[in-house]
Amino acid sequence: MVKVKFSTSNGLFVGVECLGHSGYADEGEDIVCAALSSVVQTAVLGLMSVVGINVDFETDAEKGYLKAVLPKVLKKTDAHDADIILRTAYVGVSDLYETFSDYISLEVE
Repeated sequence: MVKVKFSTSNGLFVGVECLGHSGYADEGEDIVCAALSSVVQTAVLGLMSVVGINVDFETDAEKGYLKAVLPKVLKKTDAHDADIILRTAYVGVSDLYETFSDYISLEVE
């Protein structure tokens, strides 16, 4: 199971962390893992490449680990844009969770 946790602060989304493998299918054929990875990785790319935020970013492919956290201090416009991107990723992951809850756990803290 992939554990996905979105972090918030003062009502804004400020990070995402994923850990584990879904176990839906064999590696290379796992559509749950592929869909989840696409949503989360695209959000991180948006934060870094579109908004231009220097995200604290870690990955470990073997463990199925990804963590992306925004800096504590951001311009108001960057914080707004980052919230929209992460909130959109949350909506995408939530949609996957509705269908594949046996393979994904989802939390917002």
